[in-house]
Amino acid sequence: MNGFMAVFKRELKGYFATPVAYVFLVIFLLVAGYLPFKDGFFELRQADLRLFFYNMPFILVVMVSAVAMRLWAEERKNGSIELLLTLPITIRQAVLGKFFAAWTFLAIALVLTFPLPVTVAYLGDPDAGQLVVGYLGCFLMAGSFLAIGMFFSALTKNQVISLILSGVACGILIFAGHPSSLNYVSSTISPAAASVFETLSFQNHFDSMMRGVVEVKDVVYFGILIAAWVVACGLILEERKAS
Repeated sequence: MNGFMAVFKRELKGYFATPVAYVFLVIFLLVAGYLPFKDGFFELRQADLRLFFYNMPFILVVMVSAVAMRLWAEERKNGSIELLLTLPITIRQAVLGKFFAAWTFLAIALVLTFPLPVTVAYLGDPDAGQLVVGYLGCFLMAGSFLAIGMFFSALTKNQVISLILSGVACGILIFAGHPSSLNYVSSTISPAAASVFETLSFQNHFDSMMRGVVEVKDVVYFGILIAAWVVACGLILEERKAS
């Protein structure tokens, strides 16, 4: 636990030691706040954040990939990964410390969007449960994207390549559940394959949470996805340490 907390504190403090974190937060908040109003928030005449949650998967693909690309690629490029791995901490502690520090940073970014629910509450009488569950879905999706991005960051020392690979992987998991993608898979491969694609899609599990519905299968999906990619990242680093 001491090793985990040491890495966690080091990483979290590192985000705010340079202007990069503040630039990220400003861009994220501007984009997340602008898109719902651009897409016709007032025209809908409904006191909810449906448009905000609808845009979040696409915003998070870019933003989370940008956060994740430096986690291990920067360490490898600077040569500091060798020093980190020789400290009296395990690979698991280092991976979890970095992951939860980055996830906490993303949680802070989501919390800073609080003016949106405050605005909605001022304009009408929104369903508080739907807002809470929607934010929970965003938090879990951000963690899933982060786990995927961290894996690709450990795979290469080039941050740009890590950004592209994680963005593509996350994009595939989002668009796999879109009707056009499912129709194409169903017609070219088989309906069974389309069903598998729908089950594996981010969008399929996030949509129900966006509507305020918490289902065990959705939470389990995100939990398994996060755990699998974090474990895969640890295995990559273990292999590199052994070699």
